[in-house]
Amino acid sequence: MVMVPDWAAKGLEFLASLFVLVVGLGALALVVLFVVDVLQTKDAVRRNYPVLGRFRYLFTSLGEFFRQYFFAMDREELPFNRAEREWVYRAADGESNTAAFGSTRNLAVPGTPIFVNCPFPTLDTDAAETQPMQIGPYCRVPFVARSFFNISGMSYGAISKPAVIALAQGAAKAGCWINTGEGGLSPYHLAGGADVVFQIGTAKYGVRTPDGDLSDDKLREVARHETVRMFEVKLSQGAKPGKGGILPGGKVTADIARIRGIAEGSDSISPNRHPEIDSVSDLLDFIHHIREVTGKPVGFKAVIGAYGWLDNLCEEIKRRGLQSAPDFITIDGGDGGTGAAPMALMDNVGLVLRESLPMVADILLRHGLKDRVRLICSGKLVTPAAVAWALCTGADFVSSARGFMFSLGCIQALKCNKNTCPTGITTHNRRLQRGLDPIEKTDRVASYCMNLIHEVEVIAHSCGVAEPRRLKRYHVRIVQEDGRSVPMDVLYPYPDAKVAA
Repeated sequence: MVMVPDWAAKGLEFLASLFVLVVGLGALALVVLFVVDVLQTKDAVRRNYPVLGRFRYLFTSLGEFFRQYFFAMDREELPFNRAEREWVYRAADGESNTAAFGSTRNLAVPGTPIFVNCPFPTLDTDAAETQPMQIGPYCRVPFVARSFFNISGMSYGAISKPAVIALAQGAAKAGCWINTGEGGLSPYHLAGGADVVFQIGTAKYGVRTPDGDLSDDKLREVARHETVRMFEVKLSQGAKPGKGGILPGGKVTADIARIRGIAEGSDSISPNRHPEIDSVSDLLDFIHHIREVTGKPVGFKAVIGAYGWLDNLCEEIKRRGLQSAPDFITIDGGDGGTGAAPMALMDNVGLVLRESLPMVADILLRHGLKDRVRLICSGKLVTPAAVAWALCTGADFVSSARGFMFSLGCIQALKCNKNTCPTGITTHNRRLQRGLDPIEKTDRVASYCMNLIHEVEVIAHSCGVAEPRRLKRYHVRIVQEDGRSVPMDVLYPYPDAKVAA
C-alpha cells in the first residue's frame, strides 16, 4: 500500500475544495444569468433561450476573426483582401514581392484595369527619375514636392502617438509628405523633419478661436514651422461625405484636447461644413485668406457627388485670374476609410474614385487649369496597380492612409472606433500601444513607400514610358461587363487633343 504524505493529501483536499468552489460559483453564475435573461424584455432571443442566447453575440463578434483567418479566400475580403494586405506587408518588410504559378486575381471582373505593355519596353538605362513637382506658383513660399506617393490625412487622435511618430519619421526617410488630418499639428508630426500638409477641418482644430472660428494668429504659428509646406481645407472625406469628423470622447486625451483646443474626454464632432463656405466664391475667398496669412500653398479636399459646382468654380477662377485658383484639389473616393462614420454614408454616398477622378481631371482640362491646379487623389489606393491607374487617369499625386496603416502592422481588425486596436495604431490604451515600436515601424513605413514607387516605375517601364507621370489613359484598358477590355481614353476621351499626345 502506497503511503501518501500528509502535505500531498492536504494539497489534494485543497484542490478538490477549490474545484467544488469553482463549479459552485459557475453554477450560481449560470442561475443568475438564467434569471436575468428570463426577466429582461429588451432581447427576445435571450428571453426565449436564456443563457444559450448569449452565445449568438459571441459568435457574431468572432465571425470577423474566423472569416479573415480560416474561411475567406485571398481575394474575397472587404475592404481589403488578404492578397492586398500581404503585398503591403512584404513591401514594408523589404521582402521580394514576386509570385509563382500565375495570378490568383480574377481579371474578368468589370472595372479591372489592365495595363498595355509595350513591345519595346523601357530599358533601365533609358529610365528617368520622377522629377519633383511645384505646387503653388503664386505663393510667397511654393512647395516643391519630391514624391508622387504620400501619406493621406490621419489625425492624431484617430491614430496613436507612436503611430504618428513612425509615419512622420518614415515619411522623412522616404521623401514623401504626411498629412495631419483634421486633428491639428502635434509635435509628433514634426518628428524627423518630414514635409507636412496641415489639414483644416470644419472644426478648425489647432487653428481655432474658443468659439470655433478660424484664428489668423494660430495659422501664422503653424505656418512658422518650415516643414509645414501646405494647407488643405477639408470640405468632405470619403467615408462620410456631408458629415463632420467624429472622435469618441474615450479617445480625447488631455494631450489631444490641448492640441485640438477642445474639452478633454468629450466627443469631438465637427460641423458638417465650414460655416464660412456656402458657395464657390466663399471657397475661393477662404483659400485666398489662408494663403495670404500663411504665404504657403492652399487647396481643398472633397468627395465628388454633385459636380456642376466644379465648372462654376473654374469659371469663377477664370473671372478672378489664375492667382485665385486653389493650388491643389484632393479628390477622395466615396468608399474611403475612417475610424468612425455612419454606415448610411459610408456605404451609399459619394462617387468612387474610378468615376470621380477622370471627371475632375477632365473639368480642369476643359477649363485650361490642369497645369495650374495640381490634382491629388486618395481612396483605397494601396498597391502599385491602383496608383499607376490614378496617374494614367490624370492625378499628379496619390495619397494613402490605409496602405500606410498596413505598413505599421494593421491587421484590419475593424476596431478603429473602439479604442481597442490590437496593433496599437488607433488606440490610446498605453498597454496596447506598447506593441507598436516607432523605431522599427519607421523603417517599414519608408520601405513600403519606396517599394510601391519602384513597382509603379516597373509598370511604367513595361508600358514603354520613362517615368510614371508620363503614363496616359491609353496605357490602360478597363474590363467591361462582357469580359472584354476597352482603352480608358475611349471610355474617358481627353477634352484636349494635346494632352492625349
